[in-house]
Amino acid sequence: MSLKTWLTPIVMAHLLSPQRLENKRAAFEKRRAARGEPHVLHYFHQSDDPYSALLSSVLPQLQARYHIAIQTHLVSPPADAAAPERAKLVAYSQRDAALLAAHHGLPATAAHSGADVQPSDPQETREQADRLRQQWGHYLGAMLYYGGEWYWGIDRLHHLEARLQALGLQTDAADPGAKRSLFPPSVDLHQAVALRKPAPIDFFFSFRSPYSAIVAARVFELGRLTGAEVRLRFVLPMVMRGLPVPREKRRYIVFDTAREARLRGIAFGRLNDPVGQPTERGLSLIPLAQAQGRGQAYVLSFLQGVWSEGLDAGSDRDLARIVERAGLSWAQAQTALTDPGWRLEAEANRAEMFALGLWGVPSFRVNDVAVWGQDRLWAVQDALMAPS
Repeated sequence: MSLKTWLTPIVMAHLLSPQRLENKRAAFEKRRAARGEPHVLHYFHQSDDPYSALLSSVLPQLQARYHIAIQTHLVSPPADAAAPERAKLVAYSQRDAALLAAHHGLPATAAHSGADVQPSDPQETREQADRLRQQWGHYLGAMLYYGGEWYWGIDRLHHLEARLQALGLQTDAADPGAKRSLFPPSVDLHQAVALRKPAPIDFFFSFRSPYSAIVAARVFELGRLTGAEVRLRFVLPMVMRGLPVPREKRRYIVFDTAREARLRGIAFGRLNDPVGQPTERGLSLIPLAQAQGRGQAYVLSFLQGVWSEGLDAGSDRDLARIVERAGLSWAQAQTALTDPGWRLEAEANRAEMFALGLWGVPSFRVNDVAVWGQDRLWAVQDALMAPS
């Protein structure tokens, strides 16, 4: 094991630790108070972005709930490197924003109402706003920034509200409703339900996707409680398919995943990025695991190993540990590692995912509902429960 491979899990566990986060927040608030500055949220709005439209439509409610100021900046769409499948992104965001609006009881027009948003400073150019966004470490629209942390759209607003509430910034703290988020996170199914012939769940995932790592156990549990078959549609990671992933995107994703994992009580952070050979070795063993009825157990063991235990799937020692605790034979796995047949299956899964208008993982399909993101498991659940 190289020094880097040994050190990375330790360093990342420190960087993503809740204590470090609390220390950074406290230091920011101390500096802000010393300068006599108000609590200022910076909102980065992309005029043609449905997610920006949704967020901008609810900012007046956020403003009314907390003692905050909001500064709006108009920004450009993400660069090509951050949006490698732009046409799919545009088409999907329109569908998804409409789904999100309906889920939260917002008017359908909310996903199309952001074109007339104006910057707080009329003198600020789009180029200046873009530079500020990049300087602070992001690349998307529909972003709120406060004290070193980013919050995307209405999906992450509850994280921001929890932070504002911890600071005692509610305008009406005596109101019991003041401690509830405008858009609380979804609640997973916890009890078995009797469904007649439940549709299968296609679960598109990658071993290099931290979001896949924190949703796998949840989707498998949803399948167990509903009787729905969860079909493993593994794909190669974007970067291993020749698609760029900018530094700002990688950094935001891992910090956001850690935040979402803490919300769900999922272990995450002592990570050992399995990019390259470790992922290929891991994927090559999925057919073996499935043939022995251990597919889900193996997928969970691998994801847990590399994203929360710091295991190096590129080494035989750590991969053997991943394999054997999933109930598989390491001797059989060593033979399976030499079989390249998994590549054809991974490519077929990628093509199927693209045909659905999706390109990133984790993604899901139930009947004619296809969604992207670990924060859309509620849509998968709704699709399963919908009358046929």
